[in-house]
Amino acid sequence: FVDSHITTIQRNAVMSWKALMERVEVWLVGEEPGVEAAARELGVNYIAEVERTSSGTPRIDSIFDRLRAQSNAQYLCYVNADILLFPDLLISLDRVIESTDRFLLVGQRWDMNITTSLPIDQNWHAAFLASFKDHAKLHPPAGSDYFIFPRTEFQEIPPFAVGRIGWDNWMIYHARRSHMDVIDCTGAITAVHQNHDFRHLPGGKKHRRQPESLENVNLAGGRQAMFTLANANKCISDGKVAKPRFSRATLQREIAIWPLINLRPAWLARLVYTLANPKKVAEDRKNEKRMKENIAKTIKESS
Repeated sequence: FVDSHITTIQRNAVMSWKALMERVEVWLVGEEPGVEAAARELGVNYIAEVERTSSGTPRIDSIFDRLRAQSNAQYLCYVNADILLFPDLLISLDRVIESTDRFLLVGQRWDMNITTSLPIDQNWHAAFLASFKDHAKLHPPAGSDYFIFPRTEFQEIPPFAVGRIGWDNWMIYHARRSHMDVIDCTGAITAVHQNHDFRHLPGGKKHRRQPESLENVNLAGGRQAMFTLANANKCISDGKVAKPRFSRATLQREIAIWPLINLRPAWLARLVYTLANPKKVAEDRKNEKRMKENIAKTIKESS
């Protein structure tokens, strides 16, 4: 809450969460400049101290642990602080609870340029949602900005750095490996990302070009654990939890990841996956090499 644009979009996001009414507890986490003051001003809960990586970045596992210690909420929702949320989140959660008790809700976001404060009150969403698609673009299904799950799930999480790639993919991977319902809520939950630059990251480079992103991937168990929304095994269709529409691509993906989600121990799962998917493994190695090269450039340009 220092940069004027970031302050504006984060205030918009927090106010949209508060507008979800008394069913929702809102918590801001972290000791970064302005966070505590913003929490007081906006009337939301605040957690100051969390464990950090060697580079000083807050850790996802510590965030979840601190929240569980201070909140009795039955369901937890992690959401990035630039994301607007709407009542369809609670509607979708209620529908999911009726059909399953072990789940992870994820979905694509909409990207939108917003530079001013939004007039957010209890009914603000009606006018906004009526026209926002004229100015927004659906983000590719490669990253997730919100996760909703029962508080009893994800009790043990690697010490991932927040705001870097890899940990969101691991959430989907772990949920599938734990035989949870991973539910793609893209068509049911509206999440609007307010676009911004990356001045807050070293060298002003995107998160995928940061050294801690590579560390996150390694903590997750490697490239084979980089699951995406394409690996969801459920979706919300016509207001109901259902299996995704069958296709050859869906079947091929499920066959490919079968060892990863079913075999124990993890080393055996990775071995069988590697033997069964040589082309995908080779592609992953190329991507990892490219990632390392880009990270090396970021380190050089930042030094």
